[in-house]
Amino acid sequence: MAKEKKLVEQITSMEVDFAKWYTDVVKNAGLIDYTSVKGCMVIKPAGYALWENIQKELDRRFKETGVENVYLPMFIPESLLQKEKDHVEGFAPEVAWVTHGGLQPLQERLCVRPTSETLFCDFYKNEIQSYRDLPKVYNQWCSVVRWEKETRPFLRSREFLWQEGHTAHATEEEAEERTVQMLNVYADFCEEELAIPVIRGKKTDKEKFAGANSTYTIEALMHDGKALQSGTSHNFGDGFAQAFGIQFLDRDNQLKYVHQTSWGVSTRIIGAIIMVHGDDSGLVLPPRIAPVQVMVVPIRQDAEGVMEAAEKLTASISAVARAGIDRTDKSPGYKFAEAEIRGIPLRVEIGPKDAEQGKCVLVRRDTREKREVSLETAAAEVEKELQKMQAEMFERAKKHRDSHIFDAHNMDELKDIAENHPGFIRGMWCGETACEEKIKEELAVTSRCEPFHDKEQIAQTCVCCGKPAKKLIYWGKAY
Repeated sequence: MAKEKKLVEQITSMEVDFAKWYTDVVKNAGLIDYTSVKGCMVIKPAGYALWENIQKELDRRFKETGVENVYLPMFIPESLLQKEKDHVEGFAPEVAWVTHGGLQPLQERLCVRPTSETLFCDFYKNEIQSYRDLPKVYNQWCSVVRWEKETRPFLRSREFLWQEGHTAHATEEEAEERTVQMLNVYADFCEEELAIPVIRGKKTDKEKFAGANSTYTIEALMHDGKALQSGTSHNFGDGFAQAFGIQFLDRDNQLKYVHQTSWGVSTRIIGAIIMVHGDDSGLVLPPRIAPVQVMVVPIRQDAEGVMEAAEKLTASISAVARAGIDRTDKSPGYKFAEAEIRGIPLRVEIGPKDAEQGKCVLVRRDTREKREVSLETAAAEVEKELQKMQAEMFERAKKHRDSHIFDAHNMDELKDIAENHPGFIRGMWCGETACEEKIKEELAVTSRCEPFHDKEQIAQTCVCCGKPAKKLIYWGKAY
């Protein structure tokens, strides 16, 4: 019991210090470890298993839309990077450079990819010659490097894992359709698999991706009321194509430039899972994404019949869920605490009396509800409980988000909400970048997006300057 208490006490309460709570959970749940390279992390088996499940499900959804996977080099010649001016300026402060090959200085510096638009453009200019070569709908799973000043595990690190889709199309309409389609793939994935409700919308010109005509985003609200950009999709128009000379002969025998998109989700989505669902005892993983969905915990496994019953129970549950069995000789209390800190959705307890009476106890991680079920029906009950838990976790997160959306009609209200009521703030905007910059500078609040599904005119005037408003914007403090 003392060990169990000590294990839980390693996690700071989120109400005391949310940032410290997050770091404690990430470390104590065994997701990462720090390295001798500042800002870089080891993703341990528990963390990587989460990423594998995310990758597997996203990859399946991508391929259903016609996406093919490729892999391009991690190095970008400086001259190639310089071809798209806006893109270069957007990434310049974060670029890591290779200046030597072995002991010899390179004739030209190589950028370690912060993203791969320029590489795909260099590839496409030779790959695409005719309308018959289009569309190209490619994706790559890789790591990228961005030399961030302030880092935090998963949320912002100097090297991180992600996928980046890069597509080329014959028309502007096709590119726009793909851009929105992939954003909806991300949104559906977050809501259906991660139980994270999101706001779908368009970024302002100030916040859009460097070199893009338009950027679309999904924004999630964390437990502390801050927003997390959880996936983006960009329409580049033909800007990159003109810079790199990507042309094709169309059906009318005219040379035209392709229209391109790119879209990505990274390991920061693991940070979202932690901050939306976690509690003071550790991780709380949505069943669909959990590497281990059920942990069978034998109590007094040295007693006659307990391990045999636990093994048989685990085998039957494995037919409907990803199940494991805790064979360690630790105390039951410590086993329970470990399962909780790791966020395993369901714990199944079985002791000598349970085995004798043909029953076991199901314990949910999120609500800690306990109930007895027979060994004969345990697998079916586990399957139902996991489905119920997944749905209830989403509804709980949605209720939390919706109760933390506030309306502001002027700067005084915006300031009061920003200082005292963490969450999303709905406010009308005139469309002027000066107002957007003023809000950011004075209140540390940024525009998150112009929402797709919320067009309510909550006021006639801009929340900042009082001039006629053009659109509703979700504002908020963000990671």
